[in-house]
Amino acid sequence: MHVLHFLQAIVHGMHDALRQLDLNLLLVFDALLRHRSVAMAADELAISPSACSHALARLRSALLDELFVREGAAMEPTAKARRLADGVQDGLRLLSTSLGEGRSFNPASSRQTFVFAATDFTTFALLPPLVAAVAAVAPRIRIKVEHSRRRDSVEALACGRAHFALGFADESATIHKGLDSITFMEGDYVVLARAGHPRIQGQLTLAQYLKERHVAVLPWEDEASVIDGALLQMKQARDVALELPSMLAATCIVAATDLLLTLPHSAAVHAAASLPLAIHPAPLRTPPYTLKAFFHPRHASTPGHRWMLAQMSQVLGSATPTQR
Repeated sequence: MHVLHFLQAIVHGMHDALRQLDLNLLLVFDALLRHRSVAMAADELAISPSACSHALARLRSALLDELFVREGAAMEPTAKARRLADGVQDGLRLLSTSLGEGRSFNPASSRQTFVFAATDFTTFALLPPLVAAVAAVAPRIRIKVEHSRRRDSVEALACGRAHFALGFADESATIHKGLDSITFMEGDYVVLARAGHPRIQGQLTLAQYLKERHVAVLPWEDEASVIDGALLQMKQARDVALELPSMLAATCIVAATDLLLTLPHSAAVHAAASLPLAIHPAPLRTPPYTLKAFFHPRHASTPGHRWMLAQMSQVLGSATPTQR
């Protein structure tokens, strides 16, 4: 029904000429959106560049807009193309899922797009090993990440924008009825400090922790930090020098300053692998975190999604970060 409603909205909301629009033209539109190149779009669709250009001309005529204009070496979308982009891509994704049910799935040749909703916390901790593993056996598959400002990112599943939601769960997490999930890793929070920090030698004590200044990463809307909540129960508070919505900037800042950063162990290990950072056990009790992937059962019925779930379970379920 979602597919039918989407197509009805396109047909009835635009010019009558769209009633006769070849749906293959929407595949050309999608490929041009992603590649910004007629030649690359044609290669993906297994057609000649001239056929792709001809299809674009038909789209322009049907939609009464240039849609893509050349800027330097790239074909950039017009304002109208940008307005159409999400609807067209969501519709194609729904069609692909619906029409693909019951068919076999060949990862080596598939060009399917899988959409993950995630904060940069979970993208940073989970996606690198998954993308590497998928690329090795499915070189043409596309993974798209939709940024979320919610802890478990499940709102994108409810409206059909995503196939999977990567998120944190702890003792205060909401139970989402109608969704399935798999757990990848569990762990505790740790503290990152720059290697050679002048005042932190050996074990980090609570007194030292409270004397230092901190970076607080708050990626989720309207939700207090787990760390500040744990300190509040102890009638303590940390001195926050910098509050950020992003994990990636935070680790770089800590590596260049004397500020401390408290974060999940799995994310700390990834950061310490590429930056001069030392990992210390947190000197306070916090609820353990669990990294999970949520998905709707209706998606899990298709061969492609079952394959991706298997990859996630194998790659992420076996991930056991070790402290450097």
